[in-house]
Amino acid sequence: MGEAFVVFAGSVQVEFALQRDRQNMGRRYVEVFRCKRQDYYNAIAAEVNYEGIYDNDYHGSPPPRQKRFSDKDQMEYTEILKLRGLPFSVKKSDIIEFFGEFDLAEDRIHIASRPDGKATGEAYVEFASEEEAKRAMSKDKMTIGSRYVELFPSTSNEARRAESRSRQ
Repeated sequence: MGEAFVVFAGSVQVEFALQRDRQNMGRRYVEVFRCKRQDYYNAIAAEVNYEGIYDNDYHGSPPPRQKRFSDKDQMEYTEILKLRGLPFSVKKSDIIEFFGEFDLAEDRIHIASRPDGKATGEAYVEFASEEEAKRAMSKDKMTIGSRYVELFPSTSNEARRAESRSRQ
């Protein structure tokens, strides 16, 4: 898991790449989206400074690396968890069953879909508290059907962005 920045020669290649959003690369899907040049430059600068390459004048401690999805224990928790790797046919009732020992209401479960209505394999679940969400992380990498599901702390902003993408 990780992220990459790709610089294309022209807008035709960019549009073609954007059509690959949420398609599979091997067994995993990949999210493709535009970013600002400054985001790209900042990522390169952070990596260069962190590795100490090309920057002989840099003597301070390296900047903190951007949090990766694998840094789950170090992330701040909210009452919202993002589920990734769900079967495309998942229903809210499947997610309620998955989190059986937690009191979840269907209106607190948001299954993400693409603008064409196809499922993305992601969902956002709102728990009663941060503590409940932390306890629910014990279900990380357990299965729904034949798929193992990854859990990540999330935010209401991320859930809203996913919901708005599905309505475009």
